Amino acid sequence: MEHSGPISVLGAGAWGTTLAQLLAGKGYPVDLWVFEEDLCGIIRETCENRYYLPGFTLSRNITPHNDLRSVVQDHDFLVMVVPSHVYRQVALQMLPFLKPGAVVVNATKGIENETLLTMSGIWKDILPQKDSIHELTLSGPSFAREVVQKTPTAVTVAGDAIEVAQKVQHIFATDYFRVYTSLDKIGVELAGALKNVIAVAAGACDGLGFGLNSRAALITRGLAEISRLGVKMGAHPLTFAGLAGMGDLVLTCTGDLSRNRTVGMQLGQGRKLKEILAEKRTVAEGVKTTRSAYYLAQRMQVDMPITERVYQVLYEDKDPRTAVQELMGRNLKHELEHGQVS
Repeated sequence: MEHSGPISVLGAGAWGTTLAQLLAGKGYPVDLWVFEEDLCGIIRETCENRYYLPGFTLSRNITPHNDLRSVVQDHDFLVMVVPSHVYRQVALQMLPFLKPGAVVVNATKGIENETLLTMSGIWKDILPQKDSIHELTLSGPSFAREVVQKTPTAVTVAGDAIEVAQKVQHIFATDYFRVYTSLDKIGVELAGALKNVIAVAAGACDGLGFGLNSRAALITRGLAEISRLGVKMGAHPLTFAGLAGMGDLVLTCTGDLSRNRTVGMQLGQGRKLKEILAEKRTVAEGVKTTRSAYYLAQRMQVDMPITERVYQVLYEDKDPRTAVQELMGRNLKHELEHGQVS
């Protein structure tokens, strides 16, 4: 199951740089595509990503590139870690150089605004032959800074074929980074994307000064609506009780390193989204994913009241306190309905 040859990592944000460092630490030569030309030069000269992962010396096995072609051509194992809103654009630019049969691991968590497709959905949409690459998803509770510090972490890789998932599992696994396999790609993708929406809500609760009771209720009911949508779209219900579901949701809703929770907290404190985002170099995926999730719930006719209120706070300037009052004042119902979480 070992891999020979260089591994390509596309995207030099905190998570992309961390995965490059993990793979380089296992002895793999890693070609890292860096979008910003100045950052590429900084990493090359200093072995440090001063924009997104400052304070960590990167392995000499990592070679930064600003040219996309050199990172894709002749590579048969690629890791995609670009923001979801540019994922399609980068994937389209990769297509002419992508080797047939290549393994592409999605480590981006999001849902495209225009099409409401997950990252694997984008590949299916743009590939001339849908089976010309092996495309998988890596997700789970994993703050970049803790992984680069080698804090024990567990994640899931989901694909269409168990043999390929096991290959990816072995390539990424270390004594501090444990990888499980799954065949529920859509469930793992939806869980990873939608938990960011709930994390914005959790942050807003904290910003409003609500207590631990409120946060626990929000996480639990957030998981209920993520599961409802996921199952409606063909996911396995138990996926949402696993690492990509409950694991990542708890981490992102409670951890101080969560960008999405931080945005929500500032909203709860009365700040406006525009000024919050203007101060940030890093991407809080939950902001864009909220729009996708809101319209996806409408398309699939799935009730997602928390997601709906987060959308209204972000895009319709609803007061967060009013949103909470509306959630608490809805019609009372049974927690379990027809064997499913209602």
